Amino acid sequence: MSPVEDQGAYRAFLARRRAEIEARIAAACERVGRDASDVRVFAVSKTVGPEEVVSAMAAGYTCFAENRPQELVRKLAALEAAGVDVPRFDMIGNLQKNKVNAVLGRATVIQSVSSAHLAEAVSRRAAERGIVARVLLEVNVSGEETKGGFAPAELAQWAEHIADLPGIQPEGLMTMAPAHEPVEDRETFRGLRELRDSLETETGLVLPVLSCGMSDDFEIAVEEGSTLVRLGRIVFDPDYTPAAGDPAAKRD
Repeated sequence: MSPVEDQGAYRAFLARRRAEIEARIAAACERVGRDASDVRVFAVSKTVGPEEVVSAMAAGYTCFAENRPQELVRKLAALEAAGVDVPRFDMIGNLQKNKVNAVLGRATVIQSVSSAHLAEAVSRRAAERGIVARVLLEVNVSGEETKGGFAPAELAQWAEHIADLPGIQPEGLMTMAPAHEPVEDRETFRGLRELRDSLETETGLVLPVLSCGMSDDFEIAVEEGSTLVRLGRIVFDPDYTPAAGDPAAKRD
């Protein structure tokens, strides 16, 4: 069921909010001399159903993301059963090795390859299917114990090995920033960009994608080089109202 009874009104809300998001991204890009077309918005649909995804598609969203493999499978199946041209869906959440097969062939990009062991599991199972899995390498830039991902120094040690694995194609890096900490957020996003630049220089890898920035902090992320922002409640929730002067008041 839609968050509001009137589906037309909800679609109108989604379109207005999308225009607001695009304007904020454009302003952030202008502040640092970037082109807004370099930033892609992913609508994180983990809190809504297939009906809301269809409404978001009608509002102009073309890229979506899920954080649970079972929900990714469910939504894709529901959209296919409804005869909807299925949009791009990425996997952004914690991925256990025993769930890799469920994601391969469904997620366009696995954004949450958080360890060398997981990369090897994805590589092995993708190679068995004769496909190449596009991935982002998740980095715990902030060093928070509650977050997963490679430590920056650890990734520097493993990056070339992962890139050499069959059946896997690293396309960039992903991170999450601390909640409600704008200064630390900026340091985290800058750290991801600097790590990417260092890896490209030292290894020759090409890692164009920087996936960082959520509803609370996407403008800071864009200023620091993000090419892909993952937005959930700010996209789908009419009650999401960031505080004035703060990148946002709530977190996905």
